[in-house]
Amino acid sequence: MDWGTDLWDQYDVIDKHTQSGLELVEKYVKFVKERTEIEQNYAKQLRNLTKKYHPKRGSREELECRFSNHQAFLDILNEMNDYAGQRELIAENMMMNICIELTKYLQELKMERKTHLSEAKKAQQSLESTYKQLDSSKKRFEREWREAEKSAQYAEKTDQDINATKADVEKAKQQAHMRAHIADECKNDYAAQLQKYNKEQSQFYFSDMPLIFNKLQDMDERRVKKLAQGYVLFSDTEKQVTPIIGKCLEGITKAGANVNERNDSIALIEQHKSGFERPGDLDFEDYSQGINRASSDSSLGTLSTPKGPLELLGKNKSKPFWLFAKKSKLSPSPSSLTPFSTPPAPSPANGPHSPKFGRDPLSYCLKEINKTVKPRISSFRTLRRTPTVSEDFGHLPPEQRRKRLQQKLDDIGKELQKEVDQSEALGKMKDVYEKNPQMGDPASLAPQITQTAQNMERLRGEFNKYELWLTEAGGRGDPLLRRDTSRDDTHRSHSFNNNGSTHESCSPDGAQSDEGTPDPSQAIYAEFDDEFEEEELVPPIGQCTAMYNFPGASEGTIAMQEGEVLSVVEEDKGDGWTRVRRANGDEGYIPTSYVSISLGK
Repeated sequence: MDWGTDLWDQYDVIDKHTQSGLELVEKYVKFVKERTEIEQNYAKQLRNLTKKYHPKRGSREELECRFSNHQAFLDILNEMNDYAGQRELIAENMMMNICIELTKYLQELKMERKTHLSEAKKAQQSLESTYKQLDSSKKRFEREWREAEKSAQYAEKTDQDINATKADVEKAKQQAHMRAHIADECKNDYAAQLQKYNKEQSQFYFSDMPLIFNKLQDMDERRVKKLAQGYVLFSDTEKQVTPIIGKCLEGITKAGANVNERNDSIALIEQHKSGFERPGDLDFEDYSQGINRASSDSSLGTLSTPKGPLELLGKNKSKPFWLFAKKSKLSPSPSSLTPFSTPPAPSPANGPHSPKFGRDPLSYCLKEINKTVKPRISSFRTLRRTPTVSEDFGHLPPEQRRKRLQQKLDDIGKELQKEVDQSEALGKMKDVYEKNPQMGDPASLAPQITQTAQNMERLRGEFNKYELWLTEAGGRGDPLLRRDTSRDDTHRSHSFNNNGSTHESCSPDGAQSDEGTPDPSQAIYAEFDDEFEEEELVPPIGQCTAMYNFPGASEGTIAMQEGEVLSVVEEDKGDGWTRVRRANGDEGYIPTSYVSISLGK
């Protein structure tokens, strides 16, 4: 069955059907394009997502990737990035293999359909033109035959008329004869046109149009087949990357399975183990005999008692145990400073003593030192000094120092081995040049040999130096030996006063150095200063406007003028003081009652 035989009279149906098929191809191409856009947007969003959560180079998250759970999350991000690449590949293959191919094929089909319809139109026009000629010859034959009949009747009537002359009769007969001849010619022409039309009509309906319809049928079947292949490609394109996507998902599963909580705990220990000994018991001091304010050691030792062992877990792991940690300076005891309720002349920065501490000497002593320390905190923050890093890594805890020294030795050993290998190579090359002068001048290698020897000597010196330091650091594992060497520079931490002078501070076990007894407040302030150096700039929590002038004479306070707007860094903890910051970065404490505070702005 074919269109030319069974649909010979359904030209309009075939025309609409082929046009509908081409429109379906266009619709499918548009559908696939929109699918590719969805895939591309999905892949783009996945890439942006992985980029958002991927740790930046040198950030804390990147350094934590040594732990298996952090590394597993990083592996998941990498697998998701590969997964996004496969989605992009799907979109690219669909665009190339389906959209572009079908669009190109669609243009060819449109041209082919146009050609076939043009041929059908020409054949139809030719048949219509032949039919018009047939109709014209038929009408002419009909007209001439009637005129011939009229002429014959007139000639017969004239012949029977007795009044007609012989000339009239002859003329009428000639006219009738001429009309009959013309009618015969028209009859023959009509017969010829009819024969021609029948032949062309037969050719049109039995040959030309069936052939064109069959070509259109073949074109449409090829279109359907190509479209079906496009349908299959829509699925196969995604199936091709499914194994890779499966590997990405397997990689995510493997990343989760590789997480080892025990190894992470061990890695944390190895990374942050200080090697310090735990502090010993504190001596009992009998305050019933009175408070000895002049004894710095006893006061400091006693004042650390209420803090308990939790103070040992502060963030500053690389420094010895200090008595006043971050918590005490950020959260001073309430009522240690009396807030200003009215704007009289500024009273001393520390305010009057709270009467309730008169009964408890220990609490009174705590508050006295707290009042002395607190206004000095921010003044050390403004110094912005970087921690002193020594070449022998003496600023690190013992365990971390040994690791860094061992790592440095390994690096120097590798460099030294490279120089040794290069020296041997240069020696062999020099021997070859000496034996074969045509290959090169041995003297040209002298500068390189000298430089290599110097490098080797330098590296050996560094190796011996770090090896000696490592030997010294290895002796720290013995607490007795550590106490014996507490006076060395490997175990001393330095603190700076406001004038930049250096003071030796306590060793980790609480022993003082031999270079005099330093002021305990200096050690306290140094600890405060070191901790503040490690902090980032605290964002303001609000603003305040000065209602009165404040001179800021005490250390740690900041002067302000009436109407000046400052940023609030730390609100009043109940002691009557608020920490503020100027636009230039200067920070200090001011009386809370001297300002109008607006938080949350």
